[in-house]
Amino acid sequence: MSENYEDPNLEEQPEEVNAGETITRVTGMFKDWFLDYASYVILERAVPAIEDGFKPVQRRIMHSMKDLDDGRYNKVANIVGHTMQYHPHGDASIADAMVQMGQKDLLIDTQGNWGNTLTGDRAAASRYIEARLSKFALEVLFSPKITDWQASYDGRRKEPINLPVKFPLLLAQGAEGIAVGLSTKVLPHNFIELIDGSIKHLQGKKFTLLPDFPSAGEADFSDYRDGKRGGRIRVRAKINQLDKNTLVITEIPFSTTTTSLIDSILKANDKGKIKVKKIEDNTSSEVEILVHLPPGLSPDKTIGALFAFTNCEVAISPLGCVIEDNKPLFVGVSQMLRISTERTKDLLRQELEIQLQELENQWHYASLERIFIENRIYRDIEEQDTWEGVLKAIDEGLKPHIAHLKRPVIEEDLVRLTEIRIKRISKFDIDKAQQKIEALEVDIAQVKFHLANLNDFAIDYFKRLKKEYGAGKERKTVIRLFDDIEASKVIIRNTKLYVNRKEGFVGTSLKKDEYVTDCSDIDDIIVFTKEGNMMVTKVDSKTFVGKDIIHIAVYKKKDKRTIYNMIYKDGPGGATYVKRFNVTSTTRDKEYPMTKGKKGSQVLYFSANPNGEAELVTVYLRSIGNVKKLKFDLDFSDVLIKGRNANGNIVTKHSVRVIDLKEKGISTLRPRKIWFDDSVNRLNVDDRGELLGEFKGEDRLLIITQDGIAKTIIPELTTRFDDKIIVLEKWIPEKPISAVYWDGNRERYYLKRFLIDNPEKEEQFVSDHPNTQLEIVSTDYRPVLEMGFYKDRNKEQKPNETVNIEEFISVKGITALGNQLYPEKLKQLNLLESLPYELPEPEVVEPDDSEVNSADDSNEDDNDHDGDFSQGSLF
Repeated sequence: MSENYEDPNLEEQPEEVNAGETITRVTGMFKDWFLDYASYVILERAVPAIEDGFKPVQRRIMHSMKDLDDGRYNKVANIVGHTMQYHPHGDASIADAMVQMGQKDLLIDTQGNWGNTLTGDRAAASRYIEARLSKFALEVLFSPKITDWQASYDGRRKEPINLPVKFPLLLAQGAEGIAVGLSTKVLPHNFIELIDGSIKHLQGKKFTLLPDFPSAGEADFSDYRDGKRGGRIRVRAKINQLDKNTLVITEIPFSTTTTSLIDSILKANDKGKIKVKKIEDNTSSEVEILVHLPPGLSPDKTIGALFAFTNCEVAISPLGCVIEDNKPLFVGVSQMLRISTERTKDLLRQELEIQLQELENQWHYASLERIFIENRIYRDIEEQDTWEGVLKAIDEGLKPHIAHLKRPVIEEDLVRLTEIRIKRISKFDIDKAQQKIEALEVDIAQVKFHLANLNDFAIDYFKRLKKEYGAGKERKTVIRLFDDIEASKVIIRNTKLYVNRKEGFVGTSLKKDEYVTDCSDIDDIIVFTKEGNMMVTKVDSKTFVGKDIIHIAVYKKKDKRTIYNMIYKDGPGGATYVKRFNVTSTTRDKEYPMTKGKKGSQVLYFSANPNGEAELVTVYLRSIGNVKKLKFDLDFSDVLIKGRNANGNIVTKHSVRVIDLKEKGISTLRPRKIWFDDSVNRLNVDDRGELLGEFKGEDRLLIITQDGIAKTIIPELTTRFDDKIIVLEKWIPEKPISAVYWDGNRERYYLKRFLIDNPEKEEQFVSDHPNTQLEIVSTDYRPVLEMGFYKDRNKEQKPNETVNIEEFISVKGITALGNQLYPEKLKQLNLLESLPYELPEPEVVEPDDSEVNSADDSNEDDNDHDGDFSQGSLF
């Protein structure tokens, strides 16, 4: 073997040997073969052509179905066998490609079990299912007179190079394929929107295309990038809350099935990221997956966890790659539509030109026939003995009458005239012949008009397609912006955190030590030690963070509302300092000193306050030297909130014996402003959407739905809201709610006013009769209602009436029926401008600027150690 080894980098070189034989080095052969193979896979298997949107196997299936088309269904096995005359591969690849096309419900009219794209169930065997071309396919795919043909792989038959497709089929069906070093992923788009886009292009207007998936769902296309390489979309399932312990999934993301979706939920449950009691799959023609939750689990948080940890949300990266002139072309979907629309316009032009030529030929021959019979030129051939003489006699007889013809008379025309039968000549009707010629002239003029106004003709063509085939093809996928779900906020706390404070160990395996809190394996924890050091580390089974731990908790990034209050001694003989700070960002596993860093420093008092509470403490000094006052109070509300690197203010320079909590504090932070962004149906604190108000820790949101359900909740940014909400505002407990509803049981209108007595309970304030309809809800103090009436027969129109709701009914319980407003159907119900109401004088509270001075703790190095908390007056 060593003697025959060849350098792989050498070019292929034939060598002469004995008897005139040659040896060819295999290096070059491998190189050429691989290139040939790669080109074949790219051009002939994986990537669709821009001209008609088909891969070769799909094109051959369509051509075979047209060959077999007689209006009736054909066995798919028969179609597959017929296609094998053109396709150089086996029946399995043809059958699979045909099933995929049939499931898209556009070109193929199917019969039998073609599988279920929702559940992933496969189609029945090809011998059991049937298919035929749809009317739409017959309309837009075929036109043999303008089709370019080529020999099939074995040279026995002719097949189309490209089908003359007069529709953006590639964008309607989508395409996906993996070749050698190349792939494509064109997502499906909406049928009607594609036609509208083509019309706008022909009109010179701008258009935007976004995918539309047959499995519906919701999608965020903000990073679609016109379907080019590098784009990314997010698709979500549609999840609603059926009851307090059940979620229902009614639509699934594109590229998933109910089976894969359920498997991903069970996998996340096994890993402890979510908690699920049971899953029921009731999917048939429509998706219905019931997710049963354990008691006490938040449905809103679980929905967020489903999006974060399962296939209820998937990311799809489009890649617009097509074949143009036997070369790969990377292009966006807008350009694909423009190319397809222009090609459709050109195909329509070719069809019109062929139609014009055929009409002119018909007119030409009809005119010749009329001249031939009307002028009895057929008698001139009776005396001729030769064929040449016959043709010459006809030609001579026609010459005096052909000046108005549009082209010269050729020998073929003369031959056709000799083929007219005597019976036809004897029954020839000059008037009918003239009418036929005039009708042809009208048709010719019409075709010429279309050619002269080709753009308008193409627009009308697309409008006709939309009218005839657009029914039932409305958009299924809802377009919306998605909120970014933080996994740490929605993950189920599936493990317990323990701490050994003295030895300085924290972790989930220290079960014999002190329990701290429930946590998850993706959480970070924050730890403070008695020496005044802080560290943030990831949850693990056992981690050393420093001895004498005084505080440990799950850490929330960018948390500005958790304020740490600390009093520490600076070294063995140093002064005592007080500081208030937050921790919004850190480097994981890095130790940060919260004191001035002097060796021997010690924390004397520490508290963590989730809402910036500022307590009152009592400081006791040691009776050493000339200290006159051994006890004084320190109010943390007098200390400004600064960054974690600030040294703080001096409390005293004397030795502190002990510090005791005297009085728990209240929040010193300003109320948090909360907005509602209706584009994602989520709350935020980033000034996006409608401002709902300023909320303190105990404030709640009022929610009223179209179903007549009222409830209040603590505003959390993870809460999800559905589209049925009609009232979403800050809840004022003393402000009454007014509601007008049609009672389906009693069949009359009722008006009620009520307060929410139990803020923790969700209650329905209208009857549960299926015909009950909530008409109007108002949360104003003194609303005014206007009623409009239907006109009774033979009576004058009754004028509109106004109702002062405050006078009409007093405030009652939420379950009360209310007072009858009107016994019959009303034409209209409107809320007018409310009556004025004076709010009670608010309690005067001094403004608190503590949060204004909060600094960015990531860069701050505040050396504010010269400030004396007591300003030198206490000692």
